Amino acid sequence: MEKDLLLTIDNGTQSLKAMVFDLSGQMQGIVKIPFEPYFSDHPGWAEQDPEMYWNTLCDACKGLWSDQKINKGRIAGVSVTTQRGTVINVDKNGKPLRPAILWLDQRKTFGLPPIGGLWGLAFKLARGSDTVAYFQREAEANWIRVNQPQIWEKTHKYLLLSGFLTHRLTGGFTDSVGCQVGYIPFDYKKLAWAGKRDWKWMGVTALPEMLPRLVEPGGLMGHITRACSDATGIPAGLPVIAAAADKACEVIGSGSMVPSTGCISYGTTATINITSKKYVEAIPLIPPYPSAIAGYYSLEVQIFRGYWMVSWFKNEFGAKETQKAKDLGVEAEALFDSLIDDIPPGSMGLMLQPYWTPGIRLPGPEAKGAIIGFGDIHTRGHIYRAILEGLAYALREGRERIEKRTKIPITELRVSGGGSQSRNAMQVTADIFNLPTSRPHLYETSGLGAAINQAVGLNLHADYERAIAAMTHTGDVFEPNHETVRLYEELYQRIYKKMYARLKPLYSEIKEITGYPE
Repeated sequence: MEKDLLLTIDNGTQSLKAMVFDLSGQMQGIVKIPFEPYFSDHPGWAEQDPEMYWNTLCDACKGLWSDQKINKGRIAGVSVTTQRGTVINVDKNGKPLRPAILWLDQRKTFGLPPIGGLWGLAFKLARGSDTVAYFQREAEANWIRVNQPQIWEKTHKYLLLSGFLTHRLTGGFTDSVGCQVGYIPFDYKKLAWAGKRDWKWMGVTALPEMLPRLVEPGGLMGHITRACSDATGIPAGLPVIAAAADKACEVIGSGSMVPSTGCISYGTTATINITSKKYVEAIPLIPPYPSAIAGYYSLEVQIFRGYWMVSWFKNEFGAKETQKAKDLGVEAEALFDSLIDDIPPGSMGLMLQPYWTPGIRLPGPEAKGAIIGFGDIHTRGHIYRAILEGLAYALREGRERIEKRTKIPITELRVSGGGSQSRNAMQVTADIFNLPTSRPHLYETSGLGAAINQAVGLNLHADYERAIAAMTHTGDVFEPNHETVRLYEELYQRIYKKMYARLKPLYSEIKEITGYPE
């Protein structure tokens, strides 16, 4: 029997999906299981039971075989993509020693000694000491060592979620280079664990032997074990092929693999990415992340809590739409599009700066969100449209930073994530960027990207160029409206780009007075 189907697992923040694709990128089956993103025993904490992820994976795969009736004999292999930056401490048998700490977790470790020696001097000269101190404070490993030393002493391996699931699938402590995004001792330029003299070993508590073996995207990580097969129904012996983190997989899953094609992800964190053969820091001291293509980099500018702002709007202002959506059996976000159909571009002068959660260096840790220009004509709809416009303005700034560093103009956009389903969000993006903006033929671009990794790794497609050409297809294309482009250009240049510089002193004073954010 021909093995021409690809099984991918996409473990996100709010759900896990098991998907099967064919070699033309068409989805043959999907089982999606939602779950609570995290539990929080203390304010700002975000943790989850690692066994929940594994049990959900097992249930999703078994659903494919029973509900979707996928022929397991045609499955060629397996690949996994996950949320980024979620860490798990395990013992020698791969058993979790404590709950996973999610990327959403806000705990920090204060009082750590600063990086000293020549590295410390170099960071001072480069004005990067604050960024390095941020890395130290945010590193989950440092918090565990300081606050739970008994857990750290028992830790055999310190894994990202991708490495944890790979161990359950294959029995080996292995992970993909493409998944290494987090506060870990990883050399983003060499795409390998940091060298012995790298400052990251001083910045984060970890030993080399605590980290998994790394495999490049498309490489073989192992084979499905009998125990895994019994739990999931995946045939034993199938190869497990390295994919990449969800954002990196989204990029190739949307068909973007050259620096001139920008990939916007309207997810919980909104991002703009390009794929580059060269190592380029779009923001100084913030490295590009590993691409889903071996040896390449994914230049990325993030807007923390990006499309999460739509969820915030829904929770705070969208009770009417939420209830109506339940009655209709649709997502509430689908009704928000009609809420703003009659709201003109520019939101009648309402301008939003989307820094509900501050960044590291962009814009800066003192930043806060802002909405200016209120008048008595403004409604919920104006606020919602201002959210979409504010996110697009911020990502356009990211585009300009990337173009400045690479010297390569971005000439088209691909949009994935939840926001790609909104026709208004797509049109706003096309108009603010003044670029043709398309969404892929299917929504599940992370899973499709992982399938592309698998297809290349198994030689079912000869290389990434041919795999992406065969498996990704353009869906709806939104062309800029030239009248609206002129309006947005004026608002962007004359208002939005000046907002942060003028409000920054006030943000710093707010922090001094209230202590927030820290």
